[in-house]
Amino acid sequence: MAKTSMIEREKRRAGIVKKYAAKRAKLKELIRSPRSSPEARAAAVAALQAQPRDASAARLRNRCAITGRSRGVYRKFGLSRMKIREVASRGEIPGLVKASW
Repeated sequence: MAKTSMIEREKRRAGIVKKYAAKRAKLKELIRSPRSSPEARAAAVAALQAQPRDASAARLRNRCAITGRSRGVYRKFGLSRMKIREVASRGEIPGLVKASW
């Protein structure tokens, strides 16, 4: 089980990313656009850098929905490898069966 503070920090970061997503997308598009002037591009870069660090989606970490574990998390299920094994063995994930040959 992950520390509660780490789980809460990730939730806070996710909220900040969501809050700034549209603004960041607009600034990044302005920076990438070949039609924007160098002055406008420089202003957009400065505005992007002035945003909080946690506004970047790259700072988010996938965590297990049950335990909060940050490593070995499968995107498809949102669970860590150990919880997938437990839940799958109980038959709670439709269509997922243990391999046997």
